Amino acid sequence: MCLMFTPMITSALLILLAQTQAPDFTGLWGATLRLGPEVRGTLILERTAEGWFADLAGFRVPVKADGLTFELPGNRGAFRNGHWLQPEGFATPVRLIPDGPNRRHGTVTPLEQSYTFYMPITKKADGTYATYLRNPERNQGRFIRAQRIEFNGEDVKLLGTGGRPDGTLSIGRYYDDGVIRLPLRWGTYDFQRVTDTATSPFYPRGKPAPKYQYTKPLQLDDGWPVGTLEQAGISRDSIERFVQYLLDMPMDSLGTLQIHSLLIARHGRLVLEEYFHGYTRDTPHDTRSASKSWTNVLIGAAMQAGVPLRINSPVYETMGVQTDDPRKRAMTLEHLITMTAGFNCDPDDTTSADEDVMDNRGIQGWYRYTLNVPLISAPGDKIFYCSTEPNLASGMLAKVAGRPLIQLFHELVAEPLQLSNYYLFLRDGDRYGGGGDRNTPRDFAKMAQLMLNNGRWGGKQILSAEWVRQSGAPLRDLGTTQQYGYLWNSQEFDYKGRKVRAVFAGGNGGQVSLEIPDLDLVIAFTGGNYGTRGLNPQRLLQAVN
Repeated sequence: MCLMFTPMITSALLILLAQTQAPDFTGLWGATLRLGPEVRGTLILERTAEGWFADLAGFRVPVKADGLTFELPGNRGAFRNGHWLQPEGFATPVRLIPDGPNRRHGTVTPLEQSYTFYMPITKKADGTYATYLRNPERNQGRFIRAQRIEFNGEDVKLLGTGGRPDGTLSIGRYYDDGVIRLPLRWGTYDFQRVTDTATSPFYPRGKPAPKYQYTKPLQLDDGWPVGTLEQAGISRDSIERFVQYLLDMPMDSLGTLQIHSLLIARHGRLVLEEYFHGYTRDTPHDTRSASKSWTNVLIGAAMQAGVPLRINSPVYETMGVQTDDPRKRAMTLEHLITMTAGFNCDPDDTTSADEDVMDNRGIQGWYRYTLNVPLISAPGDKIFYCSTEPNLASGMLAKVAGRPLIQLFHELVAEPLQLSNYYLFLRDGDRYGGGGDRNTPRDFAKMAQLMLNNGRWGGKQILSAEWVRQSGAPLRDLGTTQQYGYLWNSQEFDYKGRKVRAVFAGGNGGQVSLEIPDLDLVIAFTGGNYGTRGLNPQRLLQAVN
């Protein structure tokens, strides 16, 4: 009789054994998807008897002597106006060094396209697993609203809101080598356990957070003088407590504040420079709409350099477009850079000039398309935040100057400000004026310092003082507490019993380069809270004497 029940007992034991050996999935999981680009490395330009040729990433292609331009086959990128244009839509300068009369070399360093997801998994009292997704580059966890994850042998199911009617967001597999494979935005991710939480970028500086101790920023060859907090009249104790507050912040929810960098300059010297979540001083950060203020700087620098563009330059006449609408004929550059041009930019209208609408429709020729969009109000009547209006202002500059924007930016802004490792976001083959540039944090902070210096940097007058004054003036209300000038925001803050006005470049996710003239102070920070509220500088003002 015992032998008869042996198979049944063995089966039961195997089931019990499988249950007792089922892995515990609690803990932090992470995955990074790297999408390239593949083309990078040393670029060699060489002149032969047949003409100029470019050698890059295994390709050898002819070069047009006019401006030294070339394209790689298969839409792998192009070189134009001293910049490498990668197919992902970014331009970065390439410094060419002569190797004699017939040869030059430089380094092509495209913007790396990589995306990371973190997935903290906790076990609930009923034995099920709860989770959420954290994506530092785009905060995609706001749209992939994961709430729990189910394991059934090798099958894995991510569930939450915003997916299928049954709550399914993604279906994947678990592998014996400890990998959870899930298809998500941009591709398929192989999640692995984060075993060393002490160094994981999921946390501000690992877990547990270290004890913070202030150190003076490094002196680099980038134009920034440096100093100490004490020299700037800023309380070291208050700053240390604030940075420690950031380091100790628990990463326990999707909405937790996530600061990537924090910099402070006072009296023209950089006195605080801190980085978090794996970001560094060399990491180019997406500044989103804050780079609209770079558009302001570029236009102002061009005017200062003698480009015959004026604040009252008519838009349609300058762009060479005829219109029967008298309101459009009255539209000027000032209307575009104050967001009062009156274009229909409704994000829910598929015929509008909203940048997402145009992007989703695959519109080519954004300047001309925008000019053909109907007006919903007369220029100057109302302010309506519309990114394609400063982009059209950039188009006016390129038209009047007769030169590409990427070249103008490099010569008039990047070189005098000593910007390094920057990437210009492109539309229609030239810099997009509505946002999306990538800057290192030290370079990002220079934008506010330039305004605080009344347009001067390194002894050179890049912008006129009048342009700076008008740009930061509270010309229009943009909400209940925020005002708008020429592509710059402003707001009043409480400071020791009085109000001080801050002028700032602001971008989605917590990208801010801010100056407070009354305090001779600059605060800059970047972050990953896209679509939610970022760091409020009010608390930092308490440390300033």
